[in-house]
Amino acid sequence: MPPRIHLCLRCLRASKPAIASSRTTTTPDIRHASVQAITPAPSPEAMVTSVPPILRHPPSQPPSHRRPEDRRSQLHRQYTSLLRSTPMMLLFQHNNLKATEWMSLRRELFAALQKVDATRAAVEPDAPLLADAARIQVIKSGVFGAALRVVEYYHPDESQSLVHPADPSTQSSLAHANATPDPSDPIFKHGLSRQAYEATIDKKLEHALTPLLSGPLAVLTFPGVSTEHLKAALSILSPKGPAFPAPKRKANPGYWEPSVQAGVQKLMLLGARVEGKVFDLDGTRWVGGIGGGMGGLRAQLVAMLQGVGGGITNTLEGAGRSLYFTMEGRKQMLEEEEGGEGKSE
Repeated sequence: MPPRIHLCLRCLRASKPAIASSRTTTTPDIRHASVQAITPAPSPEAMVTSVPPILRHPPSQPPSHRRPEDRRSQLHRQYTSLLRSTPMMLLFQHNNLKATEWMSLRRELFAALQKVDATRAAVEPDAPLLADAARIQVIKSGVFGAALRVVEYYHPDESQSLVHPADPSTQSSLAHANATPDPSDPIFKHGLSRQAYEATIDKKLEHALTPLLSGPLAVLTFPGVSTEHLKAALSILSPKGPAFPAPKRKANPGYWEPSVQAGVQKLMLLGARVEGKVFDLDGTRWVGGIGGGMGGLRAQLVAMLQGVGGGITNTLEGAGRSLYFTMEGRKQMLEEEEGGEGKSE
């Protein structure tokens, strides 16, 4: 037989008044709640207009081809924004740099760029300062390549602004069969959408920067195009020859610290992307070697155009000038012949 459970009679007697009091106190609340639950009849406006459908995704996170909460998706968004907002970018290959080496390189790079900003501010007070916004960071080559293809080859037509039927701003009386968002819906045109994926999946080997996107990579980004900043960055991260000399030991002893030198030896310049154009190693150094920055480049362009215009003018004037001299010579010959005939008569 199972053991008997001994009950305390005093406990039972003490709990009965508490139960009775709880029953008496909850009855008025229930009645009061039932009175408050009565809702008024809807207004005529509410009966005419339809209730807006429910948007089943946040506006900042539309349906994507990949999972939006994945780290690769977040990096894809970051790299896409970086490529669209960065007109000048240097691409490096790094070989297992330590944290102290990265810190030392960033310190020397920031100091060199600040000197360029100070020099430009003294000459042009309205010139933009790029040192504070310049950034060097390690990237994932595969995700960066996918973001590059989206930026270069995916250009949706933004003129046709389509509104999803489940948007709360839509007031429609049409019945929607399913308001659940579908990633294949043509309304979604962001960088992680199904349309962006299908438009760029066949263009993996078409971009000129694709062969360089292999191995451990790092990028140095600038918010503007400045050949002076590019030259200063190359002199710190990839010094070579008389065009991009490294800082001297007396002028900058911090550059010759072992951590900085070890980091420079582990970095290799691969190329650059300037204003959407891809440059190899020689082209990058050519852009950095333009004297006078963008002003010098404009002066060279103006001089070249003036030289071309002068040459065209001389060519066009030469034909007319030779014709003029020919006619004048023929005229003198005829006058001399007429004068000789008159004397003979």
